[in-house]
Amino acid sequence: MTDAFRDHLSLLASALTLREQRGAMLASNIANAATPGFKARDMDFETVLNAETGGGALATSNGRHFATGGPNGGHAGYRVPVNPSLDGNTVELAVEQMEFAENSLRYQTSLTLLNRRISGLSTAIKGE
Repeated sequence: MTDAFRDHLSLLASALTLREQRGAMLASNIANAATPGFKARDMDFETVLNAETGGGALATSNGRHFATGGPNGGHAGYRVPVNPSLDGNTVELAVEQMEFAENSLRYQTSLTLLNRRISGLSTAIKGE
């Protein structure tokens, strides 16, 4: 297996892992939408993926969306709400649902790409 192929598979595997982690984070936000004082968490996927794959250091790319630090290897941050609630909860349900749907779609896309790469490798090995 060439290094480029191995690197591509590694990148797709890292992307799937991070998408899964982000999905769990967003699901937690949605589940706690009515919990007073709950702070919505998120990660900047592209920045974290670059940091995980050696593409650069973790940095804040949008001050309103993401703050560095916290659990999950320093990749998670608190989301800054556009319209904060009076009870201190920072979950904006419509935003969380949209982000969750987009993340799920991108997870499926990454999984499809990985399956096609593995299928192509299998076909090449079998000589079909």
